[in-house]
Amino acid sequence: MEAYKVEQVAKLLNVGRDTIYGLIRSGQLKSVKIGKLRRITDQQLASFLASLEESNDSDL
Repeated sequence: MEAYKVEQVAKLLNVGRDTIYGLIRSGQLKSVKIGKLRRITDQQLASFLASLEESNDSDL
């Protein structure tokens, strides 16, 4: 299992870090807190992306 920094996920998705923090706050993107650090596992990122695909499929 891999765990990414918020900044790494933002770069992967080509969005700002504030967007990632907003997704975390809203509960759309799950994360783990280790001490004061926030990390997003590869599984959490995959689940988030899958949920986006599902919502896009239902829009068709």
